[in-house]
Amino acid sequence: MNVTLKVNGVAEHFAAEPHELLVERLRDGLGLTGTKIGCDTGQCGSCVVRLDGKSVKSCLVITVAAAGSEVSTIEGVAGPGGELSALQEALRQEHGTQCGFCTPGMVMALGELVESAAGAAAPTEPEIREWLTGNLCRCTGYHSVVRGVQRACATSRQEG
Repeated sequence: MNVTLKVNGVAEHFAAEPHELLVERLRDGLGLTGTKIGCDTGQCGSCVVRLDGKSVKSCLVITVAAAGSEVSTIEGVAGPGGELSALQEALRQEHGTQCGFCTPGMVMALGELVESAAGAAAPTEPEIREWLTGNLCRCTGYHSVVRGVQRACATSRQEG
C-alpha cells in the first residue's frame, strides 16, 4: 500500500506491507534508529513516538494505519542547532539517563506530560510516576527521571 506520513516535519512517501510495524518503518525504512525495539509487545516503552501529538508505542502501530498522520521521533526533539529540549537538558542535569536505551521513549512520552503542564500546576511525583508506567528502565531507578521532569516543568513555567 502507498503511504504518506509526515515524519519530524518532512513528508515521506513509500510503499508499505500490510503487516509492517511503524517502528520497523522508522528504523529500517527511514533510518531513524533513535526509536528502539525492546520487547516488541508494547510493554517496555522504548519505541514510543508521537503520533498526531499523542504518545504511542510504535511496535503496536501498523504503518498503513498511521497513513496521513504526523509522526515525531526522538530525532525531531532537539532544536534546529542541536540544542537539547528543556526535558532533555533537565534529564541530563539530573542524571536521568544511564545506558540510554530507554531514554528516547521516555523523552517522547514525558515530553507530552511536560507540554501539558506548561502554564498549569506542575505534576506531582505520583503523577509523574504514573505517566512513567509504560516505560521501563533498568538503570536509573526512576528517581532521577522524576527530578528531571520536575526541573523541565519548572523551566517551562519560567519560560512561558
